[in-house]
Amino acid sequence: MPKISMKQDLNVAADQVWNLIGHFNALPDWHPGVEASELKNAGEMRKLSLVGGGTIIEKLEKVDAKTRTYSYTIEDSPLPVKNYRAELTVHDDGDGASSVEWSAEFEAAGVPENDAMKAIQDVYQAGLDNLQKMFGN
Repeated sequence: MPKISMKQDLNVAADQVWNLIGHFNALPDWHPGVEASELKNAGEMRKLSLVGGGTIIEKLEKVDAKTRTYSYTIEDSPLPVKNYRAELTVHDDGDGASSVEWSAEFEAAGVPENDAMKAIQDVYQAGLDNLQKMFGN
């Protein structure tokens, strides 16, 4: 089962980053590939509308505001993955700096494993690059 973990260092306090990205419905606020997010089932599910068309249905598995972490699974998606579980964490790196770590475990679906890994890496990289741009690093 492939695993991916990507990290972005930011010169901004962890709480400030968490306030932007730590809400399950916040992806459109910082990820350039997500046009809209609609919460369902009392906030347990989100329906993401993607730029250029397509939707992803995700389920919130756990939120821990103290460690600035949430984990989720994909229920339905055009991405070439199945049994996908991801975690998003904002680390306090001290001295007003932080880092965002986005990691996932999944199986390839309908494509070679390397292609599935590249698809997820591209999604993560777009979001992490935009955070860096937003926070002026």
